[in-house]
Amino acid sequence: MPNDKLLKTLLYDFYGDLLTDKQRAYYSLRHNEDLSLAEIAEQAGISRQGVHDILTRAENTLIQTEDKTGLIRRFTQLQKDIDAALEIVAKLEEAVADEPAAQLIRELEDILGRMKG
Repeated sequence: MPNDKLLKTLLYDFYGDLLTDKQRAYYSLRHNEDLSLAEIAEQAGISRQGVHDILTRAENTLIQTEDKTGLIRRFTQLQKDIDAALEIVAKLEEAVADEPAAQLIRELEDILGRMKG
């Protein structure tokens, strides 16, 4: 699994639409703009504890959704598999002297590159 900051970003990217508008706004301020709880509370006109509670509920929603769907886990594994395939393709490209085969390898490399994004 990715590091904590990347995981929080991925959780928001994959499942952020499941949050309420307020949860989405506070989560973005906290994790994308790196504002403190106090700074968010001041902007929102609520207590620091109120911000903490909203963020905790939001994060729990995102984590529970990932636990049920596993989309991020599968996405990160797919990225690793594509990287491994690209390494194999690069080795094949170096080893093949036959131009038609080399062209197929380049096409495969292009496809994998597009899959990687």
